[in-house]
Amino acid sequence: MVNWLARIMSSLGEQPYKEQCEGKISSSHLTKEPLEMSAWPHVVPAASHEVVIRNACVTIPFAFQENEIRLLTAEIERLKNSGCSGVSPSLEGLRDENAKLKYRLNFLRKSLQEERSKPAKSMVNINSCLQEIFGAAIQAAYPELENPPLVVTPSQQPKFGDYQCNSAMGITQILLKTKEQKVSPREIAEKITKHIPANECIEKVEIAGPGFINVHLRRDFVSKQLSSLLVNGVQPPAIGKRKKVVVDFSSPNIAKEMHVGHLRSTIIGESMCRLFEFAGYDVLRLNHLGDWGTQFGMLIAHLQDKFPDYLTVSPPIGDLQAFYKESKRRFDTEEEFKKRAYQCVVLLQSKTPDFIKAWELICDVSRKEFQKIYSCLDVTLTERGESFYHEMMKDIVREFEDKGFVQVDDGRKIVFVPGFPVPLTIMKSDGGYTYDTSDLAALKHRLCEEKADIIIYVVDSGQSGHLQTVFAAGQMIGWYDPKVTRVAHAAFGVVLGEDKKKFKTRSGDTVRLIDLLEEGLKRAMDKLKDKERDKVLTAEELKAAQMSVAFGCIKYADLSHNRLNDYVFSFDKMLDDRGNTAAYLLYAFTRIRAIARLANIDEQMLRKAAREEVLILDHEKEWKLGKCILRFPEILQKILEDLLLHTLCDYLYELATTFTEFYDNCYCVEKDRQSGQIVKVNMWRLLLCEATATVMAKGFDILGIKPVQRM
Repeated sequence: MVNWLARIMSSLGEQPYKEQCEGKISSSHLTKEPLEMSAWPHVVPAASHEVVIRNACVTIPFAFQENEIRLLTAEIERLKNSGCSGVSPSLEGLRDENAKLKYRLNFLRKSLQEERSKPAKSMVNINSCLQEIFGAAIQAAYPELENPPLVVTPSQQPKFGDYQCNSAMGITQILLKTKEQKVSPREIAEKITKHIPANECIEKVEIAGPGFINVHLRRDFVSKQLSSLLVNGVQPPAIGKRKKVVVDFSSPNIAKEMHVGHLRSTIIGESMCRLFEFAGYDVLRLNHLGDWGTQFGMLIAHLQDKFPDYLTVSPPIGDLQAFYKESKRRFDTEEEFKKRAYQCVVLLQSKTPDFIKAWELICDVSRKEFQKIYSCLDVTLTERGESFYHEMMKDIVREFEDKGFVQVDDGRKIVFVPGFPVPLTIMKSDGGYTYDTSDLAALKHRLCEEKADIIIYVVDSGQSGHLQTVFAAGQMIGWYDPKVTRVAHAAFGVVLGEDKKKFKTRSGDTVRLIDLLEEGLKRAMDKLKDKERDKVLTAEELKAAQMSVAFGCIKYADLSHNRLNDYVFSFDKMLDDRGNTAAYLLYAFTRIRAIARLANIDEQMLRKAAREEVLILDHEKEWKLGKCILRFPEILQKILEDLLLHTLCDYLYELATTFTEFYDNCYCVEKDRQSGQIVKVNMWRLLLCEATATVMAKGFDILGIKPVQRM
């Protein structure tokens, strides 16, 4: 505790006082280990001698220090009442240190209160604030428990408050199992509530049922947070140390067209990157292209035959997919061509210049086709295909051999990973490498060269067994510790047609992604014209609306489903402007943005009002909307943990419907019924409209959806 408080005092400009009282405070409840300042934003009181903090809502847990003072005071009283005559030196010293601690704590509280009174740019995660508060209360009520359960959730019914702490039931079980104490959850809940520290966000708590603690938020706290959002914009919650994140997504194969199967990886991966970037992480977006392997032998051999002057004249390959099919047919039916194709592979892998040039030409044709897709979907990637790791593969094989992990099976070099029945083949019998080898090389490069803290593979569920084996091999050989570095497979299901079968064309072919996007554009324009938007929008506005609806709906239809499940692709459903669809949300957003314009309130007036107006939340619909807006940071925090983006879609839909309830019940702009003239503008309600639109816009940005001002 001394080291910790000294460090805090030093950070506030005070001289450390470690030398004044080191070795004099003996209470077993004081912090035994110093706490690094960088660790503050992340944790809550866990064990009886750990002080940890989760969120910037309560920058230092005052309740914990206040609890220490209560414990010291109780210790003094105990010593006094135990029959001591006079005042012993130890008691005098304890009282002296207690007084010093009180003095320093008061100074600390005052200094931090001044800091907190300054406008905070980071959005406050209310759920984390409450976890911090209840964590301190549970710690104070049950200091003997290590890692007691801490369960705080939004209330499902407004009549029961705004949030609930449901920890009492879990603590009951722990006391029964570890202490053989039979205590009812309600008694535990009562004890917890008695130790809730003073804070700025809780108005009152009530105990309901067997031991649920219902939490009612303070309206002035919610109003203050909304004002901060309006002044500072939507800011990410504090995340602590900036981490490096590598996301592997999209990953099509050279010379093959992107199809609907690549759609999910591309859309999901892009949104994950946007979320991590918004949260303040250093993100590397990798496109692990299939740009190496035996198939390039047949492609180069076919290129030589069809365009013999390819070294001097760029080959006019109009349809690379057709070119690939032709070469594959020849490879399967012409023995001489097949032999020459294998020779081409050897020459390519030995870096023969003419063959490298042919390979680069084929890759460039593919890249141009891929880029058309990425431009439509507003996706940014850094290409790092299998060829990038080719030179590293021999070192991977050697490293596994040196560690004694390699077995030889019928000429192949394989690696068995404990717990996985299928081995990794790191070298074929002919001396060639495999996908296993390149994936191991990629993993090591990301861990050891990129020094990633988090690596996410956005790959279909069918690759789960393979990837888990690769990850386990990386741990086995010592490349990373899963407790320190997060390596995750963000798996996803397949896209189904409306017949609930794998999505294909009527002829049974795989659906080309470019065809899908063009169909989306056509249907979006038809939808806009059905609503006669072409009669009120300029040609430029109509085009922007078409692209917003088409690509936004395709993305949202994917992201709004739990990525672990298959989903049915239906243009009719995704373009429906009712229900949880992008079309509904985009229309809702443009209507919200139009309210201030109709009231003749410009951005400058709104900014001025945001700094000066107090947001009144007296009406139940105002209160409901205000709380819904402020749940945005906790939604993002959850997705950073589980990588399930449909949670954000569900939240945006809830926000839009909650806004509709508010707008139907609360006049933002009051007009004369006879003349239609504006007679009153309720500015605090316009600010609620602005806060809603601001959060929706950031949500759209994370999902890769581009709203428009007019639709």
